[in-house]
Amino acid sequence: MMKKIFSNLFGRNQESRSIICFEILQRICDRLRKGSDLKINIKGINDSVLVNFCEVPYSFCDEKRDEEINNAGFNNSYEVLNEVYKSAGIRVLDDKEIRKGLLYEFMHIIFYSKTSQVMGEDFEYTKNSFIIFLCSSGNSTEDNDFRMLYSNDSFIDYVQGLLDCRQLDIDNPKNETEEIGIKDFKLVLQAACQYLNIEIPKDIELPSQENLIEAGTGTTLENLIEEDTEAVLENFEEFIGLVSRGDIEEKELKKWSKKLLKNYKNGSNEYPVILDETYFDFFRSLNTWYSDWKFDPEDAESSISEMIGEDLNFEYPEETFSHDLFPYINTALSKHNYEMMSFNIYGDGYLFFVANKKDVSRILELSEITQIAIDQLQF
Repeated sequence: MMKKIFSNLFGRNQESRSIICFEILQRICDRLRKGSDLKINIKGINDSVLVNFCEVPYSFCDEKRDEEINNAGFNNSYEVLNEVYKSAGIRVLDDKEIRKGLLYEFMHIIFYSKTSQVMGEDFEYTKNSFIIFLCSSGNSTEDNDFRMLYSNDSFIDYVQGLLDCRQLDIDNPKNETEEIGIKDFKLVLQAACQYLNIEIPKDIELPSQENLIEAGTGTTLENLIEEDTEAVLENFEEFIGLVSRGDIEEKELKKWSKKLLKNYKNGSNEYPVILDETYFDFFRSLNTWYSDWKFDPEDAESSISEMIGEDLNFEYPEETFSHDLFPYINTALSKHNYEMMSFNIYGDGYLFFVANKKDVSRILELSEITQIAIDQLQF
């Protein structure tokens, strides 16, 4: 989950497609996966537009979301996601898929539209929330379609707000409010493409023939780097300190922080960030364990013991291997206030490291900022 320059602002083929299509949504999603939510001021749209990239379970890993999940009668964010999938007409996750602890993504786009006459004069603007899921349809095993939910509620309770969303048919809005929201949503998508330098195919019908981005608008990680390099460098330093559990010399920490920041800046137009030799040199400098996708319990016990500097033994059912061992490994590590995690190296193998359990939430936050992807292993 991808490109260049907004070069087709005025082009159009005779047989045109709506800008609300899988291709456009996928490209925006690919760019947001880089970790930069957007806040854009768009001509014709009142107030700022928020374009948020959400991940289950990471986006729900805090006390407030835990409370909302419990209040809604669920045990975890995957159960909430399944209910939302039902509303969207997407196949729900089975228990085996949930136990793998994989990431599931969606976009949440929020903006205000001029209120329709049916809402009355007390409401000048209506809040729109569009929840977008990329999914597969037909016999495809890869994403090739999308589903969309809609709400004009406040989302004060975010989990309940998701659960209250209704499926949206963009070709057949149920009322004038949805119709106005869909019309403005097309402007939002065009503006997001302009802001992210995403090329719009020639056969896409553009809702506007002008540049929709207001001057000086928007905040992304790229903007932050240009404006405050020192602050971003501190994020890299903190990240390295946490994933190494402090077992790194100050000189080395400073060296790798600068290298990784420079590497990020040089590759900031690539989505996702390309893992070149700089990243792998960094990984090798840490106390890590590389394994291909299949490993046995004895390998895990030996390698993890070496990483934490003490013997680790854990109980597990017979004939249990590889990722099915994660719950048993992390249950044992939690008794030592540790948690095993993995750098995402975009391949078939794992690059494991052990973090202090109290630092896990912050590591995940810094992972998004530094664009060094971390996988939390479900247990």
